[in-house]
Amino acid sequence: MACDLPWVLGMGATPPAPSPATPPAPPGPRPLGFHGAVNEFKRRLIEATLTQAGGNRTRAARALGLQRTYLLRLMREFEVHIPPPPGPWRRGPQANGAGSGAGGAHAGNGDGPIAPSQRH
Repeated sequence: MACDLPWVLGMGATPPAPSPATPPAPPGPRPLGFHGAVNEFKRRLIEATLTQAGGNRTRAARALGLQRTYLLRLMREFEVHIPPPPGPWRRGPQANGAGSGAGGAHAGNGDGPIAPSQRH
């Protein structure tokens, strides 16, 4: 590529002649153009970073220097479907049906504000 650089930059050099050993481009989808190529690069970068982070979107966003919510928006836009990692920190259906465990910061019955007798 270094020998093609002056031609690419328009510095007056003539374009290189195609080598006879290079096969013609296979028929297939049209080139994406600049913006399509940039979007494809972003999509692949997000996929690779998410895979490397084990599906952890927070770590992937941090590695990419993005806000987590912006990463989620890009994932929707580029249709990136890397499942989040399973783990005990994920909220899901609980076996006993309790929302939050008793004995938390607000151990009342959840019906309104905390009474003075419930404050510590």
